[in-house]
Amino acid sequence: MKRRTVLAHLAVAPAALALPALAQFERRIVLGQSAAFSGAAAELGIQMNRGARLHFDAVNAAGGINGAQIELRTMDDGYEPARCKANTEALIRDDVFALFGYVGTPTSLAALPLVNQHRIPFFGPFTGAEGLRDPFSRYVFHVRASYFDETAAIVRQLTTLSLKKIAVFRQNDSYGQAGLDGVLRALKPHQLQPVAIGLVDRNSVDVAAAVRAIVPQQPDAVIQIGAYKGCAAFIREARKAGFGGTFYNVSFVGTQALANELGSDARGVAVSQVMPFPYQPQSPIAREYLAAMQKAGGDSKPNYSSIEGYIAARVFTEGLRRTGKGAGREGVIAALESIQGLDLGGFLVNYGARDHIASTFVDLTMLTGFGRVRV
Repeated sequence: MKRRTVLAHLAVAPAALALPALAQFERRIVLGQSAAFSGAAAELGIQMNRGARLHFDAVNAAGGINGAQIELRTMDDGYEPARCKANTEALIRDDVFALFGYVGTPTSLAALPLVNQHRIPFFGPFTGAEGLRDPFSRYVFHVRASYFDETAAIVRQLTTLSLKKIAVFRQNDSYGQAGLDGVLRALKPHQLQPVAIGLVDRNSVDVAAAVRAIVPQQPDAVIQIGAYKGCAAFIREARKAGFGGTFYNVSFVGTQALANELGSDARGVAVSQVMPFPYQPQSPIAREYLAAMQKAGGDSKPNYSSIEGYIAARVFTEGLRRTGKGAGREGVIAALESIQGLDLGGFLVNYGARDHIASTFVDLTMLTGFGRVRV
């Protein structure tokens, strides 16, 4: 599916008169998603949505959940918190059954007070920020590992390699702060601090000040907490300014989008991952995902953001199946909390009454100069 077609599809998402959440569960299960479908982070929202639809469409084609069809209603927030809050208010007014697959820390945090106020399930946000995990919310369910998990894995590898002069390039918002908090936490046992910190505004590629802050300190490595366009801009400009060290990114960067943005300049850039390798059928869940993509047709290509949407949809659907016909939101929450030791085929899911974090899986990958990713 071409990008223009995807955006058109999103724009005409059904907007029929909403049924009350409990009543709609009998006939259709409407989920609301606010994410970036335009702007500098658009590929994150597009791919997350694409992967989720792969599974939801397959479920619907097979008869739905106890006869009810799943509808994923989408709204574009451009990766801006104020727009996300307005979108969330609109979705709640429309009485969607649950919120699903939001993309980003600042946007998800903008939605969180509404989630808690209206007691609506908020499932599978594409963020690893602690602000959505602590304090615990009964209504928020995470599929992915946290940024604390990712930055710990990155720092562990760097210090094992005796690379201790570590700088941080981060987005100047709650996402960037969440990543920096993780880096500081991971460095503390080694009695280390970042040698420099550079900032970039959300949805911006103006990295000149960050380059001036970081490159003169000659770090061994730069840990990047940003989205693909800003991170790609920093990599290019830092190298032009003489930086010869390594770059590490957390998963939210959008691995394939970063590789595409950098082209041949991607060689040697590392990215931590919280999902199974999606490009080859190395695990049963990847095989299932690739088969679903092939069956759906179009020009979609596998990537980490898309498989995250697919797995999030897979887990949420399992919760719906366990809920039973006619149950409401509280029934879905209880059903999700009952999922323990669920092996999707290379991705293990565990929830509990006070544990809404499905996985702590983290892997490290490296980009090649040909738009590819290797483990």
